[in-house]
Amino acid sequence: MTISQHAAGASQKMIRFGFDRFGLGLDMKLVTGLLAAVLLLAGMGASHAVVRIGEDRGGRIGTYVDKYQDLRSSGQTVIIDGLCASACTIVLGAVPHDKICVTSHANLGFHAAWDFGANGRAVTNPEATQMLYSMYPSAIKRWINARGGLTPHMIFLRGKQLTSMYKPCYLDAQASAPAPEATPHQHDVIGRGTKALAR
Repeated sequence: MTISQHAAGASQKMIRFGFDRFGLGLDMKLVTGLLAAVLLLAGMGASHAVVRIGEDRGGRIGTYVDKYQDLRSSGQTVIIDGLCASACTIVLGAVPHDKICVTSHANLGFHAAWDFGANGRAVTNPEATQMLYSMYPSAIKRWINARGGLTPHMIFLRGKQLTSMYKPCYLDAQASAPAPEATPHQHDVIGRGTKALAR
């Protein structure tokens, strides 16, 4: 590093940092700008790792718990961009709040867990419902309670109510393209080896 002061311009100092030792004409601002751009581009890959949820009607609760624990560990951001119902909503308690964002298409569906009864019909399972409810963050629990709790009837959280609880996310045209056709409805089974369902 060289610091020189000229007699004619005593207040003017020139600072050189050795970046121009090969006579390339590089100055500190240019080098700093290039370095910042490289660091920004290097960090973009990790910061843009996202999982998009859209048109997910649920499935086996144990499967969703496992999947979302893995997702939480990965540090990826979750974009809810369509229907997320039943066991899918476990994501709200499994993934950190600051790693979830919602689009204007986001629609969360909640209901009680159930079992198949003796005659093959759905019967509410209070223990499984309580376990499902316990996974939700407090703001979601308050919203559910204000609507009568988890019952066999689906209740939906969307629009302004949802964006008051979760930050909005904005997607480019490719990410917000229409989702593929929804798969046939799957029943959500709670635990391994039990028949408690949330659907």
